[in-house]
Amino acid sequence: MTAPSQAPAQSRGGRWIDHWDPEDETFWNETGEKVARRNLLFSVLSEHIGFSIWTLWSVMVLFMGPEYGLTPADKFFIVSMATLVGAIVRVPYTFAVAVFGGRNWTIVSASLLLLPTIAAFIVMEPGTSFTTFLMCAMLAGIGGGNFASSMTNINAFFPLRKKGWALGLNAGGGNIGVPVVQLVGLAVIGASGGPRVLLGIYIPFIIVAAILAALYMDNISSVKNDTGAAKEAVKDAHTWIMSFLYIGTFGSFIGYSFAFGLVLQTQFGRTPLESAYVTFIGPLLGSLIRPVGGWLADRYGGAKITLWNFAAMAAATGVIVIASMQESLPLFTTAFIFLFVLTGLGNGSTYKMIPGIYQAKATAMGLEGEEAASYGRRLSGASMGLIGAVGALGGLGINLAFRQSFLSVGSGTGAFVAFLAFYGVCFVVTWAVYLRRPAAQASATSAASERKPQLSYAEV
Repeated sequence: MTAPSQAPAQSRGGRWIDHWDPEDETFWNETGEKVARRNLLFSVLSEHIGFSIWTLWSVMVLFMGPEYGLTPADKFFIVSMATLVGAIVRVPYTFAVAVFGGRNWTIVSASLLLLPTIAAFIVMEPGTSFTTFLMCAMLAGIGGGNFASSMTNINAFFPLRKKGWALGLNAGGGNIGVPVVQLVGLAVIGASGGPRVLLGIYIPFIIVAAILAALYMDNISSVKNDTGAAKEAVKDAHTWIMSFLYIGTFGSFIGYSFAFGLVLQTQFGRTPLESAYVTFIGPLLGSLIRPVGGWLADRYGGAKITLWNFAAMAAATGVIVIASMQESLPLFTTAFIFLFVLTGLGNGSTYKMIPGIYQAKATAMGLEGEEAASYGRRLSGASMGLIGAVGALGGLGINLAFRQSFLSVGSGTGAFVAFLAFYGVCFVVTWAVYLRRPAAQASATSAASERKPQLSYAEV
């Protein structure tokens, strides 16, 4: 018997839902879909602003001319610390939804964005110490955690058949916060406004996002932290392999988002306005194409799309190295934007691999039907928060590599050579772990062709 279709029961105050069964189609059609879509809308809004605040300093450093007394290396270190904090806080933010409730934590996490924004508003002027700027940038890193809690929360609202669409929209809507803050920065710079104008624009939006979450979002009382699944995910080698690959895709996306304008300004002598004119294009295209990466992974297999995407990323990086050495700004900019597009595709394809990997493991363990599906959901859900956090650390590596490259050779060429080599390693790992067919397996499959073939990771 299916659960009776009824409005979600409210209890304990604070918009808690005690009955939530999205897999029941009657419940979903009559009640669940409307509630889930409403929560998705306001979750995307909060996560979007979180991404904007996280990457705020990628714009702020463009305002910071010689009067601030900061070297290019100082600026790269400032943005790298924002990246580091954003990666670290993703882990506790993943578990906060089950502890406090999705609505309640969205209110808290949105309100916390006022801290870095107001702090930067107060100190943003020449004469402020490097350490003070660094601390403000680290505070901005809390915006990076909103992605993890938002994805965990929305995952609970939607049925399995709708999760891909909902999570893709949620992630894409959040990622677009990166180019939006850069576009707002472009408008402010173009209007001859100062950095405090940019900060002043975001403060009321943060307040509105927190208020809307309080008014229109819900908590689901049945959402609990599965510590057993979390421990199992930590011990599973695939969690760390996928974390490594996600460093190559999402780590590249967020790292380049922080660094693009600063590289143009430092290496090619672009003015803040000239840099801002193109800085937003790469993150915008990379955000918009992320769902396409997921769709391609659904159609052709996530491992195959990820493999050839890393090959294309390496090729694009090779073109960037040539353009950097020849000091060709048009070629450099075009190749860099194309690389952004590839990071977005890779974000979609790698994330889509995760559920397939654990579903394949469940089948290999002899599980079937709902038991296999349940195992896959538990392990993939537990691993996603960790993979997202480790992947974001790639942004830290990119900005530190740029810092060292400019210190050592006065340009970003050395960093790009290192990135090219890293994408080559990612290509090899993807092929070796998820696509290579061992000889023994191939012969066994050939000898037993009449039997049902076993699931292979090439299908994820």
